[in-house]
Amino acid sequence: QVQLVESGGGLVQAGGSLRLSCAASGRTFSNYDMGWFRQAPGKEREFAAAISWSGGSTYYADSVKGRFTSSRDNAKNTVYLQMNSLRPEDTAVYYCAARRRATIWDFVRSKPYDDRQYDYWGPGTQVTVSS
Repeated sequence: QVQLVESGGGLVQAGGSLRLSCAASGRTFSNYDMGWFRQAPGKEREFAAAISWSGGSTYYADSVKGRFTSSRDNAKNTVYLQMNSLRPEDTAVYYCAARRRATIWDFVRSKPYDDRQYDYWGPGTQVTVSS
């Protein structure tokens, strides 16, 4: 089992920044790729970002590319999502998720954007961006 807890959400004005953290406990953190997903009111959950077990590979949804950056510190069992130039449409509950690290070399081909691959999820943290 892997337990995940997100933090760092809040209310911010458009154009502002937030950094989300996701602390993991339980199994060896470096055995897991990590994903960030979000769900806005009345919408389905969608992929935002993912980072490989080593931190060497990342992948982003087009909607956040160039504005969001994911990183991780395996020594601290923590993954981060730095969100800059926030927009009202970024308002959502943000979830971190863990999957066993991909066995294929190409991170994108391993479909890190597919939420069905993730076995463990945090409870989420609310991000609200005001216009």
